[in-house]
Amino acid sequence: MSRRTLQFALLFIILATLLALSKQIQVPILAALHSSGSAWFDIKDTIAKKYDEHFDQAKSIEELRGTLKEYTESHLTAHQIAVEFNALLLENNSTLFANPSTALVRAISYANFGDFNKLWLEMDEFNNSRIYGLIYGEKSAGIVTSKNSKPLALLNADLKCSYAVYVGDDRAPGIIRGQNSDRMIVEYIPIWIPISVGDEVVTSGLDGLFFDDVKVGKVVDISLSRGYQQAVVEPYYKGNEPKYFHIITKVY
Repeated sequence: MSRRTLQFALLFIILATLLALSKQIQVPILAALHSSGSAWFDIKDTIAKKYDEHFDQAKSIEELRGTLKEYTESHLTAHQIAVEFNALLLENNSTLFANPSTALVRAISYANFGDFNKLWLEMDEFNNSRIYGLIYGEKSAGIVTSKNSKPLALLNADLKCSYAVYVGDDRAPGIIRGQNSDRMIVEYIPIWIPISVGDEVVTSGLDGLFFDDVKVGKVVDISLSRGYQQAVVEPYYKGNEPKYFHIITKVY
């Protein structure tokens, strides 16, 4: 046996003996091994987590791309239908044309402290001589008027907010107004047209402010007033997200 081999064998025997006899030596060595193992598993878990997060984000991005593609295709389809519809009207010498348009606007601030129903808007092209319909998502949110030649949004709850609507499947006409609460009132509904609690209320478009069939809310109560029916409505838009809206710049 070589001298070097003998030295390694002797060192091994000494370490084995010390480890067997002394807990004071075992504890730090085992602790070091445990710490190294924990560190390894922490690193492994972190890598695995980052891996999962990466692929979850990739999946979400892919889903959003799919949704955007569907929206774009639907928008282009609707545009093409409008183009063909206008072409058909032109071919038949009709003076009726469908060319609606909207614009994105941003809420700047509340007009008055404590009044959450009036908002100043940032709008690129504003005609202070007219009134605009205001939409949030696919729901009516109120109207836009002029104050000091600046665009002022009157949300659904505002007492001065009113526009033309239809109620129920029989499309009973009426005028909806804000009540400075979480409910709105539809007035002047003809008494001979049946309406019911649970009926959906939509814009009629006959006031030139909104498109036809923009969703407004649902009927929660019905009463009679001055020879007309009157419906209490719970609006879909509650006014709790006053950030960005669309205004209807052109109905036809």
